[in-house]
Amino acid sequence: MFFDLMRQLYMPTFFIEQFGCRATQADGAALERQLLDRGCTSAPTPAVADIIVVNTCTVTASADAQARDAIRKFHAANPAVRVIVTGCYAQRAPEELAALPGVSWVVGNSHKPHIPQLVDSLSPSAPAESANGFFPASALHSDSTAPFHSFVGAQHAAPHLGKILTGNIFDRTEFLSAPVLGGEGNHTRPTLKIQDGCDSRCSYCVIPFVRGKSRSLPPDAVVREIQHLAKTGYREIVLSGINLGTYGRDLSPRVEFEDLLRRILDETAVERLRISSIEPLDVTQDLVDLFASTDRVTQHFHMPLQSASDRILAAMHRWYRAEHYARRVELIHERLPHAAIGADVITGFPGETGEDHAATLAFIQRLPFTYLHVFSFSKRPGTKAAALSNEVPGAAIKRRARELRALSEKKSATFRQSQIGRTLRVLTLRHGHPDQQSQKDTTPALSSNYLKVRVNGSLPANRWFDVLISGEAENALMGELFLSCSASSASLR
Repeated sequence: MFFDLMRQLYMPTFFIEQFGCRATQADGAALERQLLDRGCTSAPTPAVADIIVVNTCTVTASADAQARDAIRKFHAANPAVRVIVTGCYAQRAPEELAALPGVSWVVGNSHKPHIPQLVDSLSPSAPAESANGFFPASALHSDSTAPFHSFVGAQHAAPHLGKILTGNIFDRTEFLSAPVLGGEGNHTRPTLKIQDGCDSRCSYCVIPFVRGKSRSLPPDAVVREIQHLAKTGYREIVLSGINLGTYGRDLSPRVEFEDLLRRILDETAVERLRISSIEPLDVTQDLVDLFASTDRVTQHFHMPLQSASDRILAAMHRWYRAEHYARRVELIHERLPHAAIGADVITGFPGETGEDHAATLAFIQRLPFTYLHVFSFSKRPGTKAAALSNEVPGAAIKRRARELRALSEKKSATFRQSQIGRTLRVLTLRHGHPDQQSQKDTTPALSSNYLKVRVNGSLPANRWFDVLISGEAENALMGELFLSCSASSASLR
């Protein structure tokens, strides 16, 4: 009772610093919800927080460096702040993070659901021994499977290693998720993570080892979350996952991803549903037909390509070849000629030759892609690709990345030009502000086919408008409200 009273008298303020993908952001949103439910207060900035939770990514070496830099800055600005580091980097290399000044605990993805209790133990009202005694000593190590290091007994080897709380990620069964309400668009487009983990073993990717096996949010829970978001007033909801197309395969009975989408459309009032990245082999005829059958699902597909060289795809352990991918793009374009089609591309994978790179450029050039996300290969410790010796020189990687980004800009410009003269239904993202060129008020908006549109006029956020596209400026389309009687009345709802 004494400790309950002390907890009521003082609960710490917290700030969550997010890095990485939508799945990581969803984890952070779930942690924020749990901490608020326990009576903690969200601090507006890290400078005024008692505890900072750094939720890390480890998909590239650059992501690791960004997290370390942020931790150092937090500690330098406020040496008294307690820093808890969690996420994928914390799962992969906890000892690196535990050695940084100011880090109180390193909590891997395996134990991320326990962070709210850990925050309790770090509050000034907690008993002095609780921060070190709240969890059993047997939990303070990692016994995860290769390729990651064992920390059995490591807390006795060096003082800072006693701060590590991580374990076998493949034992994890919890599904940590909450809608991500912040970010782009003045909170108008929440993201809901419905799938986590991955059973694939792409040779360059560390994510399966730091997030564990594929697992799904049960369909009843998905429907409840979307019903609540729609009732709250959100008009577009983004579904995300680490390997979204595998949704439901771990459930009993098994649930197909297409069936979940149909259930969402049947049982919720969501006005527009957007799908994040999905693997090409999961883009089936049935899925494309579903997208084409309703305007409540966006005309937007993002399919990781990585390379269009079959030799490199085999070395990457990707489960398709270039022509398999091409058939999916052609199917989408045939059924939805104005759909956005995006791809991830990795350049500089070990052994990639100039001919392999040229094949990727030619492949992208001939197909109706509308944008690319280009990544330079980043060696991830423990992955099979990290052991390959035939590395591509850094100068060649930079040149190839520039060429791919230039091609992406060209494809995006061509797609934008193809939309001029069309009327697009857009969702306004935030209140307008003076346009730098025209000095007129404009409002940013987003179309179903993932195009940024600037609408003349200062319009309310989170509203539908039919917009006649008249031109483009600064990588965005420009448009005027299409004021037919039916369209205008519907848009202002």
